[in-house]
Amino acid sequence: MLREGEIRIPSGCAISGIINKQGVRFSGHDVMKSIALMHDRSNGLGGGFAAYGIYPEYAEHYAFHIYYDDLSIKEYTEDFLSSKFNIAESHEIPTKKVASVKNPPIVWRYFVKPKSEFIDEDCGSDEVVMKIVMLINSKFEGAFVASSGKNMGAFKGVGYPEEIGEFFRLDEYKGYIWTSHGRFPTNTPGWWGGAHPFTLLDWSIVHNGEISSYGANKRYLEMFGYQLSLQTDTEAITYAFDLLVRKHGLDLETACSVLAPPFWRNMERMDPAKKEMYTALRVVYGNLLLNGPFSIILGTSNGIIALNDRIKLRPLVAATKGDNLYVSSEESAIREICPNPDHVWTPKGGEPVIGMLQKEGVRDEYQYATA
Repeated sequence: MLREGEIRIPSGCAISGIINKQGVRFSGHDVMKSIALMHDRSNGLGGGFAAYGIYPEYAEHYAFHIYYDDLSIKEYTEDFLSSKFNIAESHEIPTKKVASVKNPPIVWRYFVKPKSEFIDEDCGSDEVVMKIVMLINSKFEGAFVASSGKNMGAFKGVGYPEEIGEFFRLDEYKGYIWTSHGRFPTNTPGWWGGAHPFTLLDWSIVHNGEISSYGANKRYLEMFGYQLSLQTDTEAITYAFDLLVRKHGLDLETACSVLAPPFWRNMERMDPAKKEMYTALRVVYGNLLLNGPFSIILGTSNGIIALNDRIKLRPLVAATKGDNLYVSSEESAIREICPNPDHVWTPKGGEPVIGMLQKEGVRDEYQYATA
């Protein structure tokens, strides 16, 4: 009889995401229902969600979700946070008792802004937050930052995703973007910090697959001050987008072409200008190329991007209905919450699906319905 750990299912994990491109906020109910349909793609060792637009009353503050092993590390970390940030509000994240979610950590939420003395021309607010997140996650044993963006948050843990969603009472939140993940860990441990999404600032990543280039990716990112300490390859993808877009100023589509670039043989057939651009990207960012099978959903405050590897070794399906864009590992998970989409397609390998907000501001669903 095969025991746990003696069988490897490399195509496991499930991802699902929804954006309303008009910024209409809706509850976490639909994304929980979508990811629950793919229950058998995960094994109960990790589930999680990212939600955008959920903290409009603190939209200009960084929302830190921090998990603690015990009260002593919580007190120590809070003393450190107080020395670096002005804290507008802090409280325990509301949860619900779920029998299958066992031994949860202490989960706390802080709305903060960096103190002015730490901000200068070379180190803006985002850079201050990035460095503090790196420090806590790598040096504060028994504490880790689950998310640190503005008007967004990550909710993750050990359990099936629908159980984690119930634990964090996500049907009581409203956001205009929701992404979700059901985990089937193969090469890395199942623990609360290792569940997806992985986040930094406004970035969040949910991922199905295995990054065989992790070592090269990690070493390259470490040259720019990133510290990868959460024991999974997905963390590298999150930091790669932060480096490419926030620090180096690439647009999102170009960043995708760094991580999943065209094959050299295809570049030879491009017009000279495009060939020169892609060649330059490969020369400069070759160590950020993601080798191995993957499909990901990237969440940002402005939209989502879904992307899979260049030869499509992991499934990815997209659909639209009105102002909504849906992406998922399986079409059935989309039809579970949107039975009659306007358009359904399977993206090509390395071809991003991009859904961006079309106007500023967010509205609740009931306001949208009566507009």
